[in-house]
Amino acid sequence: MAGLPGWDAVTLAVVTRGAQAVGPEESGDPAAATAWGMVRQAQSEHPGRFVLLDLDPAGAGPDWAALGQILTGTPEPQLAVRNDVPHVARLTRPPSSPTVAGGLDTRTGWRMDVTEGGEVAQVPAVERPLRDGEVRVGVRAAGINFYDVAVTLGMVSGHQGLGVEGAGVVTEVGPGVRDFRVGDRVLGLLSGAFAPYAVADAREIAPIPRGWSYRQAASVPAVFLTAYYALVDLAGWDLRPGGCAGRRLLVHAAAGGVGMAAVQLATACGATVFATASPAKWPTVVATGVPANRLANSRTTDFAGLFLDRTGGAGMEVILSSLAGDMVDASLRLLPRGGHYLEMGKADVRDAAAVADQYPGVRYHAFDLRQAGPHRIGQMLAAVLDLFGQGRLRPLPCRGWEVAQLPEALRYISRGRHIGKNVVRVPVPLDPEGTVLVTGGTGTLGALVAHHLVHRHGVRRLLLVSRRGPAAPGARELRDALTEAGAAAVTIAACDASDRQALAAVLDGVPTGHPLTAAVHATGTLHDAPIAAMSTDQLHGVLRSKIDSAMHLIDLTRGLDLATTVLFSSASGVLGGGGQANYAAANAFLDTLAGLCRAGDQPITSIAWGLWEDTSGMTAGLTDASRARMARSALTALPAAAALTMMDAAVRGGHPTVVAANLDLTRLPGDPLWNRLRPSSQRPTAVTGVPLPDRLAAQSPARRHQALLALVRAETAVVLAHPAPETIDAQRGFLDLGLDSLTAIELRNRLAAATGIRLPATTIFDHPTPHALAARLAEDLTADLTATAAPPGVDVLTRIDQLQAALAGADEATVREATRRLQELIGAVSGPRANGARQRPWSPPPPRSCWPLSTVN
Repeated sequence: MAGLPGWDAVTLAVVTRGAQAVGPEESGDPAAATAWGMVRQAQSEHPGRFVLLDLDPAGAGPDWAALGQILTGTPEPQLAVRNDVPHVARLTRPPSSPTVAGGLDTRTGWRMDVTEGGEVAQVPAVERPLRDGEVRVGVRAAGINFYDVAVTLGMVSGHQGLGVEGAGVVTEVGPGVRDFRVGDRVLGLLSGAFAPYAVADAREIAPIPRGWSYRQAASVPAVFLTAYYALVDLAGWDLRPGGCAGRRLLVHAAAGGVGMAAVQLATACGATVFATASPAKWPTVVATGVPANRLANSRTTDFAGLFLDRTGGAGMEVILSSLAGDMVDASLRLLPRGGHYLEMGKADVRDAAAVADQYPGVRYHAFDLRQAGPHRIGQMLAAVLDLFGQGRLRPLPCRGWEVAQLPEALRYISRGRHIGKNVVRVPVPLDPEGTVLVTGGTGTLGALVAHHLVHRHGVRRLLLVSRRGPAAPGARELRDALTEAGAAAVTIAACDASDRQALAAVLDGVPTGHPLTAAVHATGTLHDAPIAAMSTDQLHGVLRSKIDSAMHLIDLTRGLDLATTVLFSSASGVLGGGGQANYAAANAFLDTLAGLCRAGDQPITSIAWGLWEDTSGMTAGLTDASRARMARSALTALPAAAALTMMDAAVRGGHPTVVAANLDLTRLPGDPLWNRLRPSSQRPTAVTGVPLPDRLAAQSPARRHQALLALVRAETAVVLAHPAPETIDAQRGFLDLGLDSLTAIELRNRLAAATGIRLPATTIFDHPTPHALAARLAEDLTADLTATAAPPGVDVLTRIDQLQAALAGADEATVREATRRLQELIGAVSGPRANGARQRPWSPPPPRSCWPLSTVN
């Protein structure tokens, strides 16, 4: 495209669908994310030339006119649009809580519970012996219910702890248990489910249906059992097909977990369902099969009159509610011919006899599921799962959380913002007798990770894989050192992880008595080049090494119930940087893949690393100039000890993707991506001083050339890490001075930023000496000065350009205030000339409309 007329003046918008996980319900598309990684590099190499725009994954055709307004009205280089709302990308520190600082410490017995101070926190736990009829379950996922919210708010006295349901693997069976054995995958009611292990009555659990994830399984028991008990045991309904044809049911809060379950059960037996929900959730309720004319607002009592009119005064036969106050009274008026009022929330419990006196024929039940008893609960659970097996029920919409996020999840539910079910993933403990796989295990980083696993985590069995295996330099010494440190078995195998058959053969060799318990994927290949000069072989070689091997590893270990899989990614996929478009693309794929897998049952963390201090096989070939370029960035080299501590924190924190790097906050780039990390005292708010073009405008051509030559020599010295500009010979060729294709791009970008002149990618090679380049800059600057001096009003446009440049590096508060004032200015200037309504200019969305890219520092 560089050959197209006017290309140098064009900004290209690269549009994708679903590449980014903007909200918690999204996972992102790894293939589309690969394009983002590559274009981020292009943005670094060619500033101002590319904008990334991600659209709804399954939305309708875009409104290109509206998108055009968004793109032309923002300095943001990366945008995502969801439901016509633009979102911006920001690096943020992982949210921390004083109760779960740095994530969870999973090395000792623990559970999540309410402390004496009223906080939800990780507390010590001691396993008790199993009683008759009990089983111990290794919890993999646990459902969150309003009961848990009520406990945290102090509304439940004598509670037995948080977490009443979940799914996992049987790890121990007590006396008298014959229906289950160790290793069975089960779901059901558990006691203290927000913990690695929980105890269950064997009558209250059941096998997980084939094909269900742990998250799906954990979302079923409490809500479907509660709805089933209410409709069948209390209301006496027959749930066979057509068994309740013509019966009328009102479900309050029909977008919640029990509400959605009740709608499904009632619909399955032919009942006529009415429902209430907040208006924002109406589309969800309609999607469950409730017609819009049987739906009302749950925030007012208007539903009573509305539904009486819609039923010709007959009202309802059964009402399932968790309301209070006037809402209860309004609901009771909907039972004019008697019926069942089923109160499950118990926030406003009425006397059943008093209700019967005031509303003849109404049977009032304030209930909870435990009233059914273990035997009946087991029968109901079997019946519910049978209905799923028949296809008459389906799992609810489910939002996943990490158990470290439980306090946040409980606050979210308490505000009534959720739809369907919320489930937390519980981390799997490392099996002390298990084997940990490290790909790239004989390399510098792989060896450091192996030592860390043995010393810090007590891992006793390691499988180290690399292309050369035992023949790799230092492999024998590594095995000896790990054995001396306490490892009982260290296997070093030669295997190209991008070869699926070879990797499968290595994994098949893991002893059954010491199964795989975790994996660290630390392999990769570098083949740097500017994006315009990158060959197909360079692209495919890096993608194959990084993507294919990760995909094979994840696919071959699916179903092995690993404690964790850690993917070593690179910050280049998030931040750009120049010269690594292939590597950035591959790592952007890994970052998004981790989120996609974590949405299922695979606890995968992708760590986008900054540069480590220790020289690895990939970084050994870096030139001094490349290292100097990295040293000038905000990411400084990571000592190994700090990096390994970050790795542990990243895994404990539960985020699918983190950037792990040492940050020099004084060197943060002007890119808005960094605005959330920028100290307020260092946030740029305006361009200070007189811009270089203005300073040069009043100078003679000779002095102008001298000033520009000094600029070129100074910037060249910085790029090449020379001690002073005087070491740069103005007549010597850039290539002879040591510039390569990557440092040439950096020099071009630095000069463009300093002069305000848009320079072609080939500038350094077209003007091969500092003297020639300074002459070119002087020529362009003179032409610009001549052009700006001629037409009236162009000086205003220049100032607007300068303002745009200033806003590109400003913090969000400054951008919002500047936007407000500019809108007032536009109104004042264009108001008298406007013909009809004016369209409001787009402004960057507030912080709540960001999608975060977490960083560990």
